Amino acid sequence: MTVSSHVTELKKKHANLSSQVEASQRNPAADTLELSNLKREKLKLKEEIKRLSS
Repeated sequence: MTVSSHVTELKKKHANLSSQVEASQRNPAADTLELSNLKREKLKLKEEIKRLSS
């Protein structure tokens, strides 16, 4: 797997997590711990994408 294809996959995962976070935030009965974990994972992906793109 090339770096660019890996970055592409990470971007897809990041977009998927973004959708999950948005859906969870719209739900009034959302689990705040789960939401926090989703946001943390999203941030890790963003940092990895940035690191690999540099």
